[in-house]
Amino acid sequence: LFAVLVALYEEPEKPNSALDFLKHHLGASAPENPEIEALRLEVAEMKEKYEAVLEENKKLKTKVKVY
Repeated sequence: LFAVLVALYEEPEKPNSALDFLKHHLGASAPENPEIEALRLEVAEMKEKYEAVLEENKKLKTKVKVY
């Protein structure tokens, strides 16, 4: 806790909320930014598409081996 308070003191641009600064540096969960949640959703969708493409690639490779 002391180290985080020192970091807050030494911060050149003071944050609007010291409590949020402490929570962030101590690892407590802060309120989620909607943009971050949207990006997480996009990453999950991309992972699903990636897995589907990998599966399709495997199927096509087996077809090519047959011919």
